[in-house]
Amino acid sequence: MDAKTQKTLKKCLIVVLFMGGFGYALVPLYDVFCDITGLNGKTGVATEQTLSRQIIDENHRVTVQFDGTVNSALPWSFKPVKFSMEVIPGKMYTAEYVAENLATFDVTGQAVPSVAPNEASIYFDKTECFCFTQQLLKPGESKNMPVTFIVRSDIPKDIDVLTLSYTFFNRNSMTAKQKAEGSDAHEKI
Repeated sequence: MDAKTQKTLKKCLIVVLFMGGFGYALVPLYDVFCDITGLNGKTGVATEQTLSRQIIDENHRVTVQFDGTVNSALPWSFKPVKFSMEVIPGKMYTAEYVAENLATFDVTGQAVPSVAPNEASIYFDKTECFCFTQQLLKPGESKNMPVTFIVRSDIPKDIDVLTLSYTFFNRNSMTAKQKAEGSDAHEKI
């Protein structure tokens, strides 16, 4: 191989390595961008600092709607106990979902949450959620799954309805992206 070919080969190899590194870095960069902007309905986790800064706004009411679905690969039924509730920004609330394994074998599921409209998601924080961990249900088992949340008091006054939605996936048949979202749920959601 002559020197010119070797030089071209090295340049191509550097470009390929750079592109691979850039592609690898896009996932965490995208997650940070979504956390900051609320894009894709990603919500936050309420910290002690966040909770201590909340001022209860008795004059503002927000309707939180609840939605639950399952991916077709998951033999479960999953739905909220109540389909909506009126909340006061700055106060803590708990909602419940019910999941039931319709299969004749154990199934592990992972919930991936989102909030709509997207701009409301940055004002919706959870302190406890079944989506933080994988859920194992035995054949025919039914389980109540609570989520404790707060709609932050700094939510804009023009947002008066938001929807908290969960999609449960079969943990064994999830794509790599879904598994990453599910395993990061504790940190991001």
